[in-house]
Amino acid sequence: MTFQALDQKGWQFLNLVDNDNNPIELFYINGGLWLKFIGHSNSLCARATRAIINHVSTGEYKLQFFPKEEFKCPCSLYPIESRHHILHKCQRFNNYWNLRRDLLSHFIFFLKFNSSTFAFNNAI
Repeated sequence: MTFQALDQKGWQFLNLVDNDNNPIELFYINGGLWLKFIGHSNSLCARATRAIINHVSTGEYKLQFFPKEEFKCPCSLYPIESRHHILHKCQRFNNYWNLRRDLLSHFIFFLKFNSSTFAFNNAI
C-alpha cells in the first residue's frame, strides 16, 4: 500500500503515462496495465523495470557506488551519464526517437529498438 502512494515511490521513480496522459499504475496483478506492452520478453521486462526504478548501470550509478570508475557518458556530450540523458539526449540510443518518452508505449518502443539500453551487460 505504501508503494502505491505517489509520494512514497521516491524521486528516482520514472513516472509514465498512457496514451490519454493518465499515470500508469505499475502493478502486476492480472497482467497489470503495463506488462501487456512488454509481452513475453524477460530481458525487456528486466530492462524496463531497471529503468523505471533507476537501478541501471549508468555513470550516475557508478558515481554513487564506484566513484573511481568512469562516469562520463561515452557520447562525450554530457559529463555524467544518467537515465534522463539516455532517454532524451544521448545520440548513442537514437534507433527509435520520440520526444514523448514518458508515454509507456513510446518508452517500450525505445527499449525494443535499443536492445543494449539499461542492460547490465557492460556493468562493473
